[in-house]
Amino acid sequence: MTHTRYAFIKARWHADIVDRALEGFCEIIPAEHVDVFDVPGAFEMPLLARDLAASGRYTAVAAAAFVVDGGIYRHEFVAQAVVDGLMRAGLDTGVPVLSVSLTPQQYREDEHHNRIFRAHFVEKGREAARAAIMITKTRAEVAA
Repeated sequence: MTHTRYAFIKARWHADIVDRALEGFCEIIPAEHVDVFDVPGAFEMPLLARDLAASGRYTAVAAAAFVVDGGIYRHEFVAQAVVDGLMRAGLDTGVPVLSVSLTPQQYREDEHHNRIFRAHFVEKGREAARAAIMITKTRAEVAA
């Protein structure tokens, strides 16, 4: 792997779960090649993702969040807005922007569910790292 930089954005809601995605990401891409940025929640990720992608410093940007039904607003709306915004950030800048944003249909804030989602986020982080490497390689081949 070449010495490239990756940006990883983490939403702070459910940080104990979301932070596991970074762990998985760094199992594939060494931590010394990853700059980490925290945002308050998922809704703030697309703007920062766009700014990071447009900076020219990063090969790819990954963004992780756990969007659950908080009872105040429709979590599906937030999840859709976030995914749409992340996709737009990548399309507008030409830099891959990868989503590690999960919206479970059912989530209870108990140790059983937290354990399941912590493990799932580690795997989703690995998947995002593999995707970042693969899309970067494929785009380089297409450009050659």
